[in-house]
Amino acid sequence: MFKYFSITCCCLLLTILITNSCQQDQKPKYVKAPFSKLDTLATNDWWNRKTSRIIDMKVPRDQVIAFGIYTTSNNTLKISAQLFPLYPEESRTVKLALYQDQAWKVVQTQEVNEIGWSALFRVENWDMNKAVKYKLMHGEIATFEGLIRRDPKNKNEITLAALSCNSNKDRGDRDQYVKNISALDPDLIFFAGDQSYDHKEHTAAWLKFGMQFRELFRNRPCITIPDDHDIGQGNLWGESGKKSLRKDGNDGGYFFHPEYVKMVERAQTAHLPDPYHKAPLEQGLTAYFTNLKIGAVDFAIIEDRKFKSGPNGKISQQGPRADHINDPNYDPDSINLPELVLLGDLQHEFLAKWGENKATKMKAVLSATGFCGGAHLHGRNSSRLHADLDSNGWPQHGRNTALRLIKNAGAVHIAGDQHLATVIHHGIDKFDDGPWAFVVPAIINNYYSRWWWPEDEKPGENPNDKLPWTGRYLDGFKNKINMQAYANPDSRSSGAGFGFIRFNTVANEVTFECWPRNVDLTKQGNQQFQGWPVKIKL
Repeated sequence: MFKYFSITCCCLLLTILITNSCQQDQKPKYVKAPFSKLDTLATNDWWNRKTSRIIDMKVPRDQVIAFGIYTTSNNTLKISAQLFPLYPEESRTVKLALYQDQAWKVVQTQEVNEIGWSALFRVENWDMNKAVKYKLMHGEIATFEGLIRRDPKNKNEITLAALSCNSNKDRGDRDQYVKNISALDPDLIFFAGDQSYDHKEHTAAWLKFGMQFRELFRNRPCITIPDDHDIGQGNLWGESGKKSLRKDGNDGGYFFHPEYVKMVERAQTAHLPDPYHKAPLEQGLTAYFTNLKIGAVDFAIIEDRKFKSGPNGKISQQGPRADHINDPNYDPDSINLPELVLLGDLQHEFLAKWGENKATKMKAVLSATGFCGGAHLHGRNSSRLHADLDSNGWPQHGRNTALRLIKNAGAVHIAGDQHLATVIHHGIDKFDDGPWAFVVPAIINNYYSRWWWPEDEKPGENPNDKLPWTGRYLDGFKNKINMQAYANPDSRSSGAGFGFIRFNTVANEVTFECWPRNVDLTKQGNQQFQGWPVKIKL
């Protein structure tokens, strides 16, 4: 009897041990984030978080593929699948299917990166002359479908819609933008940065952005580049990827964990054509500057923040902030030190080679912000700032080198960031000897607006008759600029809207259009912002 009791006890103990082991094995498993207190809504045991004010992460499981975003270049298709966070028991693979020969065919399967929840597909030997439907698939029920457009190589006019600054002060839909831009049917979309203003929760904010705008890039190529708010900073002077020791970043570098920055850049730029420079930078960050050809237009995509020098500790501080100059009597030459960097040697080399390539008829450079101080009032209409070191007007020698390279390429420049739409003809050695530039308006402009408002309220030399304060001016760094159009926030739509650029490859003309947020382009009689359109002959 004792022997029987002992055997029974042993069996019971073994059963308990096995049960406990199984329960341990059944604990939720996930890839632990390499950073803390960042992206908490999408990492680790994300399902235990409270409902997000940004976007609901717990979507029905047939909707876990939020969107796809793609480009085609040099006979290569690159498409990123962006997912909502997955539960531990769900598959970590996504499939790409193409509609060929009257049937869907799976061409690739890729693993989902749990840090950011995206997967990248790369298909080489892509036929740029065909339009092909695609489908992204997760599990048995979740799909996202779209169209890979054929390259418009036979079109005489290539069109680009350009947007930036998707402020979280308005978390509503962007249906009017989608409706208007769809009516114009651009060949390419460009988001110049600040798609996210939720500094520590990029994945949730990126998902929100994608759900707002996905109908624009579901069926056409799209360029997205991150700017300072995307990577969690109010301003960014990247200094080749170094670590910043200040939250405001004005000592140069990136304040947040490098893996967080990598996640942001992976989400927004992995689908771009392969980068020109592939070697790692400081902290293991990488560059994404590259070019994309659409029809007979070649777009250079540059990083005007990543290599730029921070002002703190390098120049004498001219005001209460290291990056603001309030004294109009300061000496601009005193801050134009030769060791300071803007684009840096790698991008100078890239732009020079790109500019020499004559395989396309027209060229444009796309970046985050403009190459001058193009605003007088910052934040509110009573706050005048003489010079802003966050702008690409500084360092001046770096600005001039960049503009010469753009001019030598025969290109125009298109950017965002400033919350103030402007068209400027740059001067380098003299007025009007540089390239033309269009800084597009903010998508939402109820946060840190800016104004073009000369203190003497007088026009510059050689003004036009469209707006009162046009013509030739010196900015706060004594850079030469010729202001041709501006849309101050007291104007229609509070200055919010989007840019639309037409490249006429036969006439070699570029037309800059600037549309307010609240217009309806499906109806007749709508007007652009005062001062637009601006047509230039290259």
